[in-house]
Amino acid sequence: MFYGFKLHLIINDQGSIILVKVTIANVNDRKLVSKMAEELWGCLYGDKGYISDLL
Repeated sequence: MFYGFKLHLIINDQGSIILVKVTIANVNDRKLVSKMAEELWGCLYGDKGYISDLL
């Protein structure tokens, strides 16, 4: 078991922060990104922690 927090950021192509979310460590990254990106359009890139069939 892992204890701690995760910081999730969405930034634009110019490096400006669009959205910030802090979660506890055991929150599934793939479920969170769907909620965070609901109103965004364009390309969304992330590390392999966000990979799923739906995404």
